[in-house]
Amino acid sequence: MTRKAIADCVRASVEQYLKDLRGTEPAALHELFLAAAEKPLLEVVMRHAEGNQSRAAAWLGINRNTLRRKLLDHHLLRDDAP
Repeated sequence: MTRKAIADCVRASVEQYLKDLRGTEPAALHELFLAAAEKPLLEVVMRHAEGNQSRAAAWLGINRNTLRRKLLDHHLLRDDAP
């Protein structure tokens, strides 16, 4: 999948979301879509990195501590996990 294909998927999702609102004013779209995309992104990357947080963080271009916080925030990691 190319960067354009990913953008097309996001574009279609935003269009559908706004259509589903049926004229209701949207609020906090940026936060909504980032939160909706982040958890599945983390799930897939962690699976492909075979649970290796350092590798996953490198692939994502973020600090390992940031990744760990995000995994905790999305309940993808227990507080007592190494």
